[in-house]
Amino acid sequence: MNKAKLLFDLILYVNTKRRFTAQDVAHEFGISVRTAHRYLADIGDMGVPIYTEPGRGGGYRVLNNRTLPPTMFDEEEAFAVFFAFQALKYYQSLPFDIHIGSVFAKLYASLADDMKRKVDRLDSVLAFWNQKRSVSSPFLKEIMEAAIAHELLSIEYVSKSGNTVRKVAPVGIYAYDGFWYMPAFDPFYDQIRLFRTDRIVWMERTQQTFTQQIPLSDWLDRYTAQTPKKPVRIYVELTQEGLRQCRSQPWLEPHIVMVNPQQGYVETVIDQEDWDFVSDYFFQLGTAVKVIEPREMVDRIRKQAQELAHHYASDEM
Repeated sequence: MNKAKLLFDLILYVNTKRRFTAQDVAHEFGISVRTAHRYLADIGDMGVPIYTEPGRGGGYRVLNNRTLPPTMFDEEEAFAVFFAFQALKYYQSLPFDIHIGSVFAKLYASLADDMKRKVDRLDSVLAFWNQKRSVSSPFLKEIMEAAIAHELLSIEYVSKSGNTVRKVAPVGIYAYDGFWYMPAFDPFYDQIRLFRTDRIVWMERTQQTFTQQIPLSDWLDRYTAQTPKKPVRIYVELTQEGLRQCRSQPWLEPHIVMVNPQQGYVETVIDQEDWDFVSDYFFQLGTAVKVIEPREMVDRIRKQAQELAHHYASDEM
């Protein structure tokens, strides 16, 4: 076996073992202990985070932030990985202790010159865009680790009714529209509830475990397809601008009906729990939409408009 191939296999070996001796390496690869020490020093110089444990029974150990071995991508695979990471640029917080810029730089440096030129051109015309939010979510890593370990979390959560402290069992985390969300089983309500992670102001891992009820992917499928518990029918007329705006909302887009290129409408059923959110969304669209039903939502939007007009009229006095 040539040295380059052996070093590559050695990186795979140490990343798997995490703790080992030079004798272990010598036995695994059929080399001398002295050569094993030398090759381990070589991969350490290459950036693999290993260190020696002195004393009787000592050996080598790999740090928790292990370096993955080199991976060979073809051109299309490299482009796919490079631009998949682009989506993360729009999130202020990530569940990993990394700097996205350094990931881009390492991947970009591995590309051939002609591939770099193609990436430069593609980067100017292609993006996986999300609205960039200014709020941070400092507990993403802890939530992810607790979900993997099936461990209960104590959290302090900010809601419209004030701060509450509760224990929850996280299903996982997912990103949507620039925010991170945590579905978690809440024993107080005896159901899985959805929490926005930037509204968690304190968190503590309890060391208490739970039995996972459902994988995150299954929960997402059920959540998007679930029937409203308290259904409310809405009917909203849309101008051309209203059509454009509402098409960008995944929760509205399937329910849009075009009458002609300049007009359309939305007719669907929402849950009573989403009333305020839906009403506020249509209010902010102004004259691009006109809510017809339910009447209570029309009255709420009219009241908001009157309060807004009064607010600005008072400045003229």
